[in-house]
Amino acid sequence: MAHQPHARSRGEAQGPALNGGGATIAAVATPPGRGGIGVVRISGPGVRAIAAQIAGELPPPRHAALADFRAADGSTIDTGLALFFPAPHSYTGEDVLELQGHGGPVVMRELLRRCVELGARVAEPGEFTRRAYLNDRLDLAQAESVADLIDASSVEAARSAARSLAGEFSRRVHALVDSLVELRVHTEACIDFPEEEIDIADRRWQQERLCALRDSLAALLDQARQGVVLRDGLTVVLVGRPNVGKSSLLNCLAGDEVAIVTPIAGTTRDYVRATVSLEGVPVHLVDTAGLRDTADAVERIGVERTWRAIEQEAGAAVFIEDAAGASAEDAQLRARLPHSLPRARVINKVDLSGEAAGRTEQDGEAVLRLSAKTGAGLPELRSWLLDVAGWRPHGEGLFMARARHLLALCEAQARLEAASVTQAFELKAEELRLAQDALGAITGEVSADQLLGEIFSRFCVGK
Repeated sequence: MAHQPHARSRGEAQGPALNGGGATIAAVATPPGRGGIGVVRISGPGVRAIAAQIAGELPPPRHAALADFRAADGSTIDTGLALFFPAPHSYTGEDVLELQGHGGPVVMRELLRRCVELGARVAEPGEFTRRAYLNDRLDLAQAESVADLIDASSVEAARSAARSLAGEFSRRVHALVDSLVELRVHTEACIDFPEEEIDIADRRWQQERLCALRDSLAALLDQARQGVVLRDGLTVVLVGRPNVGKSSLLNCLAGDEVAIVTPIAGTTRDYVRATVSLEGVPVHLVDTAGLRDTADAVERIGVERTWRAIEQEAGAAVFIEDAAGASAEDAQLRARLPHSLPRARVINKVDLSGEAAGRTEQDGEAVLRLSAKTGAGLPELRSWLLDVAGWRPHGEGLFMARARHLLALCEAQARLEAASVTQAFELKAEELRLAQDALGAITGEVSADQLLGEIFSRFCVGK
């Protein structure tokens, strides 16, 4: 008899209490501070009773109803719109009520307090989206894309996150899982038969399907890597001696006067940060204190922080020198950079030296001649930054992905590789099962409580 593939469901992974033990949760769903509109969101079994107490009656489903929001003594907290979304056709899959009032922090706080008085509790970060996942309104990859869409730092990142939220990434993963299930069924059916009874055509079909699966997975992994680049970006530390133009280069790349620029050496004494978008990829630039021996206690701390940023934060380093002439100290400082850290040597101020701007290679290292003052040579630097980030344009079909998705895809890839080299059907079937488990972890078909807790704790409150 064939061994049937089995994936553990969300309910089985979580136990019977999917919805936080039946608690009703509430939170301010709009950002802190003052605004024209503020929203308090409530979800759970107590929504209908809370709506009747606060708004006077339960609004018609999915219709905005004008209402006075009442305190316990009957006084008016605010006047606004109440919207009711009955289960299961709501964001969380439970009854949901949204109270849209004026966006003052005092008003929002009083509305939330009234909800708590009526039996709700304040929601934890990401708890609304977690309930949407547990109630099958979203899979795990879609749930993560909600946070990615909120945190998107470029138009391209927002569009990619929206594609993931719409399920594009999940559909690709599910298509792989479906093919895996088909192959597993066929492979496990062979386990109960002697080797000599298995048709050569069956073996050939299995190998062809496995090769096709590996190719599809490789293509998905390549796109996922680009999605991670688009989400996380690249942290680049600008380093060099004082007065070589680090702050000027930061301002030029950022298109704004982010850092103070003066002819006085040692002006920058602490980190100055700016994020720029290159082809939609967020590049986090860190301007640092000039590297030199100094008796100034404050500047010395800045130099120490520069080295700390290089060691702990940098995904790449741009070492800047003055076109007037590199010194032996420049070479010594470059030698101190971690060997594994991608770096570019930038010769700045070519507008003064008369050198031609552009990019060359020297001893396997990119050498970029440019002028932070005129912008000459900046396109070559931007191109180098994108190369180091690992960016390759994919057009409109790119989706958002995370580091954990890459790990899962790489695990599935390794399992498929192992399955392709073994001839024993039992071993092949086990490798295919493990590959399916790895893919299932992406969308949440196979998940652990600890993983879910870590993912949703990073969301903002009210989402």
